[in-house]
Amino acid sequence: MGKFTEQSKQLLEYVGGQDNIAAVSHCVTRMRFVLNNPAQADVAAIEKINGVKGTFTQAGQFQVIIGQEVQEFYNDFVAVSGLEGVTKDQVKKAATQNQNALQRIMSAIAEIFAPLIPALVVGGLILGFRNVIGEIDFGNGTIVSQSTFWAGVHSFLWLIGEAIFHMLPVGICWSITKKMGTTQILGIILGCTLVSGQLLNAYGVAGAAATDIPKWDFGFIQINMIGYQAQVIPAILAGFCLVFLERFFTKICPKVISMIVVPFCSLLLAVMASHFILGPIGWKVGSWISAGVHAGLTSSVNWLFAGVFGMFYAPLVITGLHHMTNAIDTQLVADFGGTILWPMIALSNIAQGSAVLGMIYLQRKNTKTQEVSIPACISCYLGVTEPAMFGVNIKYGFPFICAMIGSCIAAIISVGSGVMANSIGVGGIPGILSIKTQHMLVFALAMVVAIVVPFILTVIVGKKKLTKEDLYGEEA
Repeated sequence: MGKFTEQSKQLLEYVGGQDNIAAVSHCVTRMRFVLNNPAQADVAAIEKINGVKGTFTQAGQFQVIIGQEVQEFYNDFVAVSGLEGVTKDQVKKAATQNQNALQRIMSAIAEIFAPLIPALVVGGLILGFRNVIGEIDFGNGTIVSQSTFWAGVHSFLWLIGEAIFHMLPVGICWSITKKMGTTQILGIILGCTLVSGQLLNAYGVAGAAATDIPKWDFGFIQINMIGYQAQVIPAILAGFCLVFLERFFTKICPKVISMIVVPFCSLLLAVMASHFILGPIGWKVGSWISAGVHAGLTSSVNWLFAGVFGMFYAPLVITGLHHMTNAIDTQLVADFGGTILWPMIALSNIAQGSAVLGMIYLQRKNTKTQEVSIPACISCYLGVTEPAMFGVNIKYGFPFICAMIGSCIAAIISVGSGVMANSIGVGGIPGILSIKTQHMLVFALAMVVAIVVPFILTVIVGKKKLTKEDLYGEEA
C-alpha cells in the first residue's frame, strides 16, 4: 500500500471515476487529467484531499497541484485506477477534445513556438549583454573600448545572436513538421531555403556583386531570390504547406516508391510555393501586422493602447490567445530592431507574481496555502505565470484584478517612455536583461510599480475579503 493510496482512491472518485478519464499524466508539481466530462469533477472535494494544494483548468486539461511528491502520488493513482500513464504530448493531444476551434489554433501556435522560446530568450539576453558592454559609457568609455578581452567577447557573441535571429525560419519550419508528425529534416531544409536568399545576396552568387539580388530566371518568368530571415508568417505558411504536401503524397503514392517520390515532390513544390507565392504574401501580411502594432505603440494615444494591453494581457493567458504575441514580437524585432510589446508582457507577469506575494503576506500563518503560493510566486517572477494565476490569483479573484491594475499602470509607464526590448526574454524580473540599455532605468521603474501596486492593493482588499479560514487555515 502506497503513501497516497487513500488519497488516490478519493481523487479517482471525485474526478468522476475511471470512465471519465481520457488520459492522465504529470509534470513537476501537477497531475494532468483530460476528462471526458469536466463537469463531473467535484473541484471542492478534490481540493480538500490531504496532499492536494489546489486545482485549475487550462488548455483542456484539469490539473491537480500536488507539489514535489507528485511522482509518488501519480504512481499510487495509476495503481489504484488501473489506468496506464501517457506522455504529456499525448495528454495535450487528447485535451483537444475539450477545446473549441480558436483554442485549438492558439494551442497549435503555442506548440510551434514553445521549442523556440529558449533560443529567442538566449538571443535577447545576448543582445542585451552586448549592449551593456558595447554601448554604455561608464565615464572612461565603454567596457569594450577599454578591454581587448571584452572586445573579443563582444564580437564572439555577435555570432550566436545573429545565428538565432537570422536562422529563425529554420526553427519554425522544423517545429511545425515536428508537431504535425511529418519529416523534420525536410522542414529544416525548407527553412534553410527561406534564409539562403539573404545569405547569397550578402556574399554574392556565381560571381555576382554582393549588392545584387540573386534571381531564378526561367525564361518566361524571373523570380527574385529574397531571404525571409527572422520573418515569422512566411515561415509558418511554408511549414504548413510542406506538411500538407507530404501528407498528400504519402496518401496517394505507392509504398514501394514513397521514400523517393514523397520527399522529392513535397520539398520541391513547397520551396517553389514558399518563394513564389506564400513568402511574398506572408512577408506583406507580417509587415502590415507589425507596422500596425508599432504605430499603435508609438502614436499620440499609445498610453491608451498600453493601458488596455497591460490590463487585459493576463485574461488573454487564460484563453490561450497570448501565444499570438510571440509571433508579433518576433516580427517587430525583424522589422524595427526591437519590440515595445514584450516589455509589457514581462511587467504583467511580474504583477501577477506580486499579487501572489500579497497573498503570501496575508496567509503567512496558513501553512497549506504557503506550499502553493511561495513556489508559484517564485516561478511567476521567473516568467512562468500559470501556477500563480490558476493556483492562487484566479482562485480568490481579487488578487487577479489587483495584478491587472498594477500591470496597466506599469505598461503605461513603459510604453509612454518608449521602452524597447532587444527580443523576447525571460518574462519576469530577469527580463530587464533583454531591454535595450538606454531604456533599462525606466523599465526598472515600471518593474517597481508592477511589484508595489499589486502587492499593496492585494493586502488592502484581502484584509476585507478573506475569512479566518483563508488566513489561518483549518485550525482557525
